[in-house]
Amino acid sequence: MAPLSLPLNLKWTPSNVKATAPATTTGKVPEVPLPEKIRNSRILVLGGTGRVGGSTATALSNLCPDLQILVAGRNREKGEALTAKLGGNSEFACVDIDDVNSLETALKSVDLVVHAAGPFQQAERCSVLEAAINTKTAYLDVCDDTSYAWRAKSLMNMALDANVPAITTGGIYPGVSNVMAAELVRAASESEDKPERLRFYYYTAGTGGAGPTILATSFMLLGEEVVAYNKGEKIRMRPYSGMLNVDFGKGIGKRDVYLLNLPEVSSAHKILGVPSVSARFGTSPFFWNWGMEAMTKLLPSEFLRDRNKVQSLVQLFDPAVRAMDGISGERVSMRVRGMQRVKLVLV
Repeated sequence: MAPLSLPLNLKWTPSNVKATAPATTTGKVPEVPLPEKIRNSRILVLGGTGRVGGSTATALSNLCPDLQILVAGRNREKGEALTAKLGGNSEFACVDIDDVNSLETALKSVDLVVHAAGPFQQAERCSVLEAAINTKTAYLDVCDDTSYAWRAKSLMNMALDANVPAITTGGIYPGVSNVMAAELVRAASESEDKPERLRFYYYTAGTGGAGPTILATSFMLLGEEVVAYNKGEKIRMRPYSGMLNVDFGKGIGKRDVYLLNLPEVSSAHKILGVPSVSARFGTSPFFWNWGMEAMTKLLPSEFLRDRNKVQSLVQLFDPAVRAMDGISGERVSMRVRGMQRVKLVLV
């Protein structure tokens, strides 16, 4: 079988994402023209005071200045500081996603809700999606948890009956990575030889610009058994095992990555029809990987699946990780690799 691969390297700054792209004559972000009907839509960004939600609000404001951005979170000081930077078309709202009344009240006044208030691991319900359906509000989340993603998809008929557009797992990974995988499968199908294997590889330097959320996500994933597929058969493996050394290309180089339980594995197998699928993740400095591997062996999985206990771990490790971010930088890189029998190279 011959390999196909699509790389994507991202460098994160506090409120900006840079990706490899052709140079432009100006540094200004090009605006995205919207139809008159939705040009002044109101968008609620949950988790807007966090790194992912804040970057989302900033990107929306830059790309579509006429949109009305409602930054929602629990930290009023951080929220008002962000809206001051975004300008007059933005405002802060204190919203508690665990309070149904608070949530539905906020949703009734907006056209779209972007749910970026992670972590999504070990959440018992898709409360934001349920509230969006009840209030007939369009919905998008950046979920990166397998159980949450399939629970959200189980609400499809409810969303259809309410005529509510709803998209789950719409972040970088899964999200962009799924699009990359679909493109590989499409390109391979043109040669009449679909990939027999897909491998998702992810790398972050430190927190990757996502702040403490990625720490909580990573720790809780260490408590989940990994699901992968081999020749159509579902297999289960120990988290943070099966290390591979993967070349992420210029600027990143070769990095060690380890198995994690991620939702794109099941969706790529079921939707794209690829028999063998797996996903791996790695970080730097390299000793963080050793620490993650040790945690899977030393801490009970029940401990790592407990959101409150994991938050305590995050508070313990976050200062050290942030300090190392200043040395290792904050980078995110993805590579999706497909294997097929006929040689096909995508450049």
